[in-house]
Amino acid sequence: MGERLHAFTDDALGDDDAVGLAERLRRGEVAGTEVRDAVAARLDRVDPVLRGLTLGRLDEPVTGDPAGPLAGVPTLVKDNTEVRGWPTTNGTSAYFPRPSRAHSAATAQLLASGLDLLGTSRMPEYGLNASTEFARADPTRNPWNPEYSSGASSGGAAALVAAGVVPLAHANDGGGSIRIPAAACGLVGLKPTRGQTAPNAQGAHMPIDLVSDGVLSRSVRDTATFLAAADRNRRTPALPPLGLVEGPAPRRLRIGLVLDPPTGAQVDADTRSCVEDVARLLEKQGHEVSPATTGVGMRFVDDFLDYWGLLAFSLVTGGKLMHGASFDGGRLDPLTHGLSDHYRHAMARTPAVLHRLSRIRQHYAELFTGHDVLLSPVLAHVTPRLGWLSPTVPFDTLRERLLDYVAFTPLCNVAGAPAVSLPAGVAGNDLPVGVHLSAAHGDERTLLELAYALEADRPWRRIQDAAAAPW
Repeated sequence: MGERLHAFTDDALGDDDAVGLAERLRRGEVAGTEVRDAVAARLDRVDPVLRGLTLGRLDEPVTGDPAGPLAGVPTLVKDNTEVRGWPTTNGTSAYFPRPSRAHSAATAQLLASGLDLLGTSRMPEYGLNASTEFARADPTRNPWNPEYSSGASSGGAAALVAAGVVPLAHANDGGGSIRIPAAACGLVGLKPTRGQTAPNAQGAHMPIDLVSDGVLSRSVRDTATFLAAADRNRRTPALPPLGLVEGPAPRRLRIGLVLDPPTGAQVDADTRSCVEDVARLLEKQGHEVSPATTGVGMRFVDDFLDYWGLLAFSLVTGGKLMHGASFDGGRLDPLTHGLSDHYRHAMARTPAVLHRLSRIRQHYAELFTGHDVLLSPVLAHVTPRLGWLSPTVPFDTLRERLLDYVAFTPLCNVAGAPAVSLPAGVAGNDLPVGVHLSAAHGDERTLLELAYALEADRPWRRIQDAAAAPW
């Protein structure tokens, strides 16, 4: 068994979640300077090993709205999201990052909720991988066992939230990039409906927008509080009002249990057991659970891979246009080049791929005529050891490994639908396993109510309940 590495201690942060810390700040029980000092000390303790931080700005934070529900709570912004005056690397060394000229819409939304921005968190190159690993730099490590992956692409955020450095952190999701690291690190990770939160700058330029912004947290109420603030500050007329969801609801839901991924991958025994255990708990809570299928297969998987390759191809061929003369395509990771080369051979299929993917939203909506929620694994197997998904692995091998791992999450990105990863249990190697709940467009309320009920009946395992490792 690997040993855990965390930073929880008796300081200004304590073991509060974001809502609890915000309440103590409002009551004057702790000062913002004390909180930032605690974050700095915790980073010093764990980040030399975990490597979750890209840029630290603890001495010159960007402070949020003092009237926001999370006022004064420290957080980190994912390193693909612009903060005025801060460089944004997108996880790559292929260009020289310049300070951003303005806040992105996602950054403005974080600040409106009251959060204080103390730096940026690491991610793999352009978010293309499912592990936060690099060809020319040390990986980000999982605090539950630093020999293992923290997931991706919001892997730095997940590692530092799970280790107790900050209560929650910004994340975004274009194929599972909130939910995958949440599952790997034992966190709550909700990917909102497309349009529920501020539009993502990268997603807005995609032929089919896959990306939604949100947070990674250690409690359901933190995620619910952030989403309520986002809903209040920026209403989306096409979606139903969300408001603040504060607990479970006494509704009996029809839950479809999906255990077979469209990739044809085999779900490992530990993951399957944890998901089936959650299904039994949901039945005990009074819900109706029955077998279900997503109705998509390898055609969808192949189309999504072609589309992923299109995104990499646009980076390889358009890097100088996006990032300026300092861009050097030769410094891109082998995975980025492999995906781009894959697309070169698939280019003729582009019109058909885009047509089929654009129709997925309608297909997805039809799944919820007979179900209120779909329950599945987040991933087909427990998070792997570092190196298994390294971008330096030969592309054909890495592609198959990724398809065998990221087997459930992309459907909600293409459909633009909400989904959440929740801690479901523990694998035989003592690493967290996540369960995936997805719902109809705009129905974050049902997901949050169900998450509250699961959290109450089976509280998440806490990393701080075990001794920290002597790293």
